[in-house]
Amino acid sequence: MRRVPVPALLVCGALTLVVSSCGRGGDGTDHPAPGAPTGVTAVAGSATSVHVMWNAAAARTGVRAYEVYRGTTKVREVPASRHMVDVTRLRPATTYVFTVRARDAEGRLGPPSREVRATTPAAVAADRSAPSRPGGVRGRTTGSRAVQLTWKAATDDRGVVSYDIHQAGTKIHSVGGNQTGTVVTGLRPGTRYTFTVRARDAADNVSPASAAVRLTTAPGDDDGRGTAPTGFRATTRTEGGAHYLDLSWVPPRADGVVTEYQIHLDGRAATSLVWGGSAPREKATYSFYLGREDGLRHRVRIRAKLPDGTWGGFSAERTVTTGR
Repeated sequence: MRRVPVPALLVCGALTLVVSSCGRGGDGTDHPAPGAPTGVTAVAGSATSVHVMWNAAAARTGVRAYEVYRGTTKVREVPASRHMVDVTRLRPATTYVFTVRARDAEGRLGPPSREVRATTPAAVAADRSAPSRPGGVRGRTTGSRAVQLTWKAATDDRGVVSYDIHQAGTKIHSVGGNQTGTVVTGLRPGTRYTFTVRARDAADNVSPASAAVRLTTAPGDDDGRGTAPTGFRATTRTEGGAHYLDLSWVPPRADGVVTEYQIHLDGRAATSLVWGGSAPREKATYSFYLGREDGLRHRVRIRAKLPDGTWGGFSAERTVTTGR
């Protein structure tokens, strides 16, 4: 089979190419600065706080820390092991803009992420009533690195603004008050975890913890099928004598936004896709050039980079033939 050359990174429409600046490392060689963190989200946690989360950034010498900015002001710095932070002491009913930058082991600061906005709700005077305890908490493992949690909505006299997810008593994530489920990634294989959920209102009143859910991740490295894109479809079309591959898929559910994918063609990595704007959550599509020769058979599959910086499992593999 004749192999079709495909560029390492394709750029089209909402997809953008992330370019890193370079600097000289401590060993005298030139290394690129860290890339801009992707998948940045910001969700109001209360009238005075916002939960900011991002995907792990790539760096040749390793990421040492992340800096979180409110506008042009640096408000927090966290170690590389953390990809989330609560920004507090904010004003109620105010819209804030956040960006995140990565700093590598050589001290180089990468470019800022795309801007994300969050609006804190209005303050509620004299609200001392905490939301009810979230009920019906359930969980299941999705391989060796992730678990899925669901719960029933809590109630509050003024409304639930967010839910905090705790692992062994430590807050690890927050989601909006309209959500009743999430996927936690970046876990260790063959490890037993305990999760609880708490509801939070605009006045920062926090509910009692839900019943604990105890889950053990699968041992070893699995194929990651629980984190693979689903509904993967591949077809070819011909325009002006040239053949194109049209792809569509449903992004995997993850604890964050999936902004990067890798397409494998005939068993080899062919194309990397990075969404620079709003990444699709329900259905993603992409097309690229295959060549002009009829009757060439290709195998194609896709995988996503998860918010914890690791690659998820591969989708089902599809086979297409040009000119058919």
